[in-house]
Amino acid sequence: MTVWADRHPISAAMLNPALISAVLATAAQDYDRESGQGMPWSLGFVVAPMVLHRPTRQALPHSTRTHLAAWAGQHPVIRAGFPARAQALAGAVKEGTRFGLAHNALALESEGRMRSTIHRPRGFKPPVELDQLLRKASLAGRWLAKAESPATVFAVLGVAP
Repeated sequence: MTVWADRHPISAAMLNPALISAVLATAAQDYDRESGQGMPWSLGFVVAPMVLHRPTRQALPHSTRTHLAAWAGQHPVIRAGFPARAQALAGAVKEGTRFGLAHNALALESEGRMRSTIHRPRGFKPPVELDQLLRKASLAGRWLAKAESPATVFAVLGVAP
């Protein structure tokens, strides 16, 4: 990773470890609610490019009823660019995961599963842009919990772990 002081201000704002940690924790929390188990940590490398890339985020379905493979087939341009976006964000996801673990927002369990350890206080209303990111992270967590396995998710999106 680039030294913090040498990062471009926009990159530093959008890819800061706290934001990525919050996105991962939200996705992990809703993955757990949907499946009853922690989210495989490897899916964090899929959640981040889904949620942080605006065109992908805007193209995500409104509910989890849409199957991942069907969605990928309906959005070939997004699907084609997804592997490159996932690879470009890999370092930031690692940094965000480490931040979340160090600050007790995330916990790793056996078998490489990740759980959220944070709970939003009642009445907490994040700024609009952050709220949109967290809502889509929540959807992504529930949606990915319905997939057969992380390998299926990676294959559908053309990403290699």
